[in-house]
Amino acid sequence: MKYFKNTSWLFAEKILRMIVGLFVGIWVARYLGPEQFGLLSYSISFVGLFTAISTLGLDGIVIRELVKDDSKRDVLLGTAFILKLMGAFCVLLFLAIAVNFTSNDHYTNMLIFIIASATIFQSLNVIDFYFQSKVLSKYVVYANVISLFISTIIKIILLLNEASVIAFAWVVVFDSFVLAMGFLYFYLHNHLSLRSWKFEKNMTILLLKDSSPLIIAGVINSIQMKIDQTMIKEILNVTEVGYYAVAAQLSTVWFGIGVIICNSLFPAIINAKKVSEKFYYTRIQKLFLFLTAISYILAISVYFLADLIILTLYGKEFIAASSVLSIHIFSVIFVYLGVSSGRWLINENRSMLNFYRNLLGLIINIVLNIFFIKKYGIVGAAYASLIAFIIAFYVFDVFLMETRKIFILKSKSLLLIRENNEK
Repeated sequence: MKYFKNTSWLFAEKILRMIVGLFVGIWVARYLGPEQFGLLSYSISFVGLFTAISTLGLDGIVIRELVKDDSKRDVLLGTAFILKLMGAFCVLLFLAIAVNFTSNDHYTNMLIFIIASATIFQSLNVIDFYFQSKVLSKYVVYANVISLFISTIIKIILLLNEASVIAFAWVVVFDSFVLAMGFLYFYLHNHLSLRSWKFEKNMTILLLKDSSPLIIAGVINSIQMKIDQTMIKEILNVTEVGYYAVAAQLSTVWFGIGVIICNSLFPAIINAKKVSEKFYYTRIQKLFLFLTAISYILAISVYFLADLIILTLYGKEFIAASSVLSIHIFSVIFVYLGVSSGRWLINENRSMLNFYRNLLGLIINIVLNIFFIKKYGIVGAAYASLIAFIIAFYVFDVFLMETRKIFILKSKSLLLIRENNEK
């Protein structure tokens, strides 16, 4: 019940964010049109290629260590905060170099750097890790709802006043600032203090040692998630990015559901291993099965309703996005399996495997995009993503002895076969 209540808080916030975000997102897309919306989406995607650097792969590692030993809280949070802050400035540095290798104009680059500055405030997300480890996600929800409410009001004001696309880029930064202040407020509200946070060299070495494979894997995963829109802009144009972005937005918004479930149940899975190995893997398989069932319902429903969804929400101007949506939505099945099995890899200290599978997925995605986008346009990019996710998050596991058991559990989940739940 403890984990169910925790997940319920996160689900409620996610559903609210999806409803409000969808409403405002549609309004923004309709207002800006395919070209300007494509430009904004491209800028966000380009920044997304590098934002994983700011996380330094610390998220799951810090939560794991907090669950294991809460007495190290202040050292863990203090060290992780400084590391993430340094990572944010590294993002800005890498972006300054990367834009020189694009065909971007000055205006597009300005949008990119405005959006990228949001990573600085995301350093305070380490507070979120603490609440997750304590299964106290209601405070995370409070902070997110406040941020969502303020952001929505600002976007509506901008829309009513016919603001330029650059104003919507600044909203991204303001969102991160408000969310960071929300985390800070609820941390202090729980009689905890940032003054007790400590940065320690030994803890830095410990965290980076465990997270180093995840840093690279995170960068690769970010590139894989955002490379489509970047390549579409370079091969085609920003208008096609606008069509693709609408479909991807409707599809990837559901990816967060799997992350929420995994984040909430991760402590339960860690604790299950203390009981028995069988109980541990039974819980993992239940997680796979639950996520697969949700993704099946979602993917099949959207596949048959893609045209209606696009026409109803975005209008005829964006109808080209429907064919992309009907394909891209099936990625959710394998992304859910990838996210959940990624938690298992962290708990088993096999983070290098996470790196290898993400690298494989990225290479396949880029190679397929080169050929598919030129030949099939934005529909080709959707197929490239789906194939890359299938190979990286499912097929990959069959080739290694240490992941073959997870492959079997995933296969049973895809076939909706339930494991015995005895300890």
